[in-house]
Amino acid sequence: MTSAGLRVVALVVAVLSAALGATGCETSRPRVAPPPTSRVPTSPAPSSASPLQSATTSISASATASGSRSCATSDLLATWSVRELAEQTLVIPAQASDVGAVEQEIAAGAGGVILFGETAPPGLAASLARLGQIAPRGIAPFVMVDEEGGAVQRISNVVGKIPSARHMGATMTAAEIKTFAQSVGQKLRAVGVTMDLAPVLDVDAGPGPSATDAIGTRSFSGDDDTAATAGLAFAAGLQAGGIVPVVKHFPGIGGTGNTDVAPASTAPWSTLQNHGLKPFVAAVRAGVPAVMVSNASVPGLTDQPASISPAVTTEVLRHQLGFDGLVLTDSLSAGALSARGISVPQASVDALVAGADMVLFNAAAATLPTVTTNIVDAVSAAVVSGRLTKARLVDAVSHILKVKHVDLCR
Repeated sequence: MTSAGLRVVALVVAVLSAALGATGCETSRPRVAPPPTSRVPTSPAPSSASPLQSATTSISASATASGSRSCATSDLLATWSVRELAEQTLVIPAQASDVGAVEQEIAAGAGGVILFGETAPPGLAASLARLGQIAPRGIAPFVMVDEEGGAVQRISNVVGKIPSARHMGATMTAAEIKTFAQSVGQKLRAVGVTMDLAPVLDVDAGPGPSATDAIGTRSFSGDDDTAATAGLAFAAGLQAGGIVPVVKHFPGIGGTGNTDVAPASTAPWSTLQNHGLKPFVAAVRAGVPAVMVSNASVPGLTDQPASISPAVTTEVLRHQLGFDGLVLTDSLSAGALSARGISVPQASVDALVAGADMVLFNAAAATLPTVTTNIVDAVSAAVVSGRLTKARLVDAVSHILKVKHVDLCR
C-alpha cells in the first residue's frame, strides 16, 4: 500500500473514531509456498476508545473466590472435550420460518445459527429465545442474518426496506448511514438476532451482483476511501443498535467472479494491497469485532480459497494486520470449494487449521444432522491425527466467547 494510501486510511479511521462512537458436561449427539514476502502494513492494536471495539469484551484473568489463583476462560476451555469445542465453531443454517428444526443442533452445542428466507414469522422472537434456553452451559448461539440491504435482505418484514450499499454510499453522509444502521440493528435485536453478516467492504463499481460479479451494488463504492468510510459507519450503527457487525469479504473480492458458483480469484495481491484492501485495514484499526474471509483465491499470495488459506487468515489478517477478533468463513458449501473436490467437512478442518474460528455452510433440512455430525467427526479426527491441535480449537472458541461476552470464570 502506498504511503499516500496509508495517510488516507489513517484519516478515515480518525474521522470514524471521532464521529461514529456510540457506543458443561459432554453432550451426547444422537445422530447417525510460504506467503510472498510483500507485506501489508501492520495495524497497531485498537485503542480502548475505538468506537467498534466495544462490540467485544476482553476475556481477562479474574481472581477466584479464594483469591489464591487466577482464572482464565482459555484454561477452562482446555477442559472441554474436542467435540464440545468443535460444536461451538459451527454455524447452522435455518429457515426463519422453521427455527425449531435446528433445535437438535443447538442442543448439541452449535455456536451459531444463520437465518434464511425472506419473511420472519410472528413467533420468531420466541423461537430464537428457545434456542438460547436449550444451549449447553447456558451459552446462547449467535443468531445471524445477511441483512445488507438492496439485493441481499432476509427478514425485510422486520427491518423494512434497506437501500443498497451503493445507494447509501452515494447519497448519505457517514452520520446518516450510522443512524440508519442503528435503527436496523435495534429492530433485529428486538426479535432476537444478535449478528449481521454486514457490511460489505469490498470495493466494486460494477453492475452486479450477478453470476460473474458477486458484489456490484452490494459495495458502498468503487473508491476505497468511500467504501471504508460508509462501510464502517454502517458497522458502527449496527453495533450501537446492539448487533455484532461482520465486515466481509476479506481480503476484497470486488469486481471478480462469483465464488458461490465456481472458483474465482481476486485481483493480484500486489494490486489488492493498493486497491481493495484499504477498507479492511481501516476496519481492523477501528476495532471491528468480526471479519468474514472470502472463498476467492488471491494470485501472488495463495492458490487456495482464502477461507482455507493460512497465508490469508493467519499470516495477513492475524499477524500482519494484528486482528485478534472473530474470524468466520464464507459458506464452505460454495462452488469455489466443491468444484475443487473439497467437501464441507474437509473444508471445515482446513479453515480451522488456517485460523478461522467459525465455519458456515449450507445444507438441506433432511441432510443437516448428517452434515454437522460429519464436520464434528472430521474435526475430531484431525485433532487425533495431529493436523489440528486442541489448542487451536481453544483459541477459536475463546474468540467466539469473547464476542458473546461470555466469561467462564464468572
